[in-house]
Amino acid sequence: MNTSLANSARMVWAALRMLLVLTVVTGIVYPLAVTGIGQALFHDKANGSMVKVDGQEVGSKLIGQSWNIKGTDKPDPKWFQPRPSNSGYDPLTTGSSQLGAGDPTLVKNVKAAKKQVAEFNGVPESDVPKDAVTGSASAIDPDISPEYADIQVKRVADANGLTEARVQKLVDDHTDGRSLGFMGEPHVNVLELNIALKELAEK
Repeated sequence: MNTSLANSARMVWAALRMLLVLTVVTGIVYPLAVTGIGQALFHDKANGSMVKVDGQEVGSKLIGQSWNIKGTDKPDPKWFQPRPSNSGYDPLTTGSSQLGAGDPTLVKNVKAAKKQVAEFNGVPESDVPKDAVTGSASAIDPDISPEYADIQVKRVADANGLTEARVQKLVDDHTDGRSLGFMGEPHVNVLELNIALKELAEK
């Protein structure tokens, strides 16, 4: 009986020691190591890739945001507009509409959106790219396609009193290609583009 109790005590003590070791390793050492590596090698991304203008944070280049006329839900013609967002660009409620490609509601919404985008930018509906009328899976995509940026150039130039050539150059300068030359699609970060636009318009 004493032997049995001693064996049980040893097993309990071994289990407690293992619990303590795992708690320290997984609860303290591992998080600190990952945080340290992130801060050392990926400082900007680890801290949310925040963008500052004149020392103030204006957003994250990883999260889309609206560019509406102040106090309204209408898009401001002075700015390049992002993809539609099912969550209102709220990072706490991300997600798509969950409507299938053939869903009548989605088809109706896309047709209406295409007409609005075409009229807003003064282009034919056939020139409106799909990312201008459909949201991303996350609903907070910060990027648009170069094609969507291109159809906005004239409208943005007119609204800011700039030439189309200067605004088009901004788009070209802020167009990123495929990662490693073959991954993903060319894209334009809307926040960074609009910051550059603001600087150009104020010159």
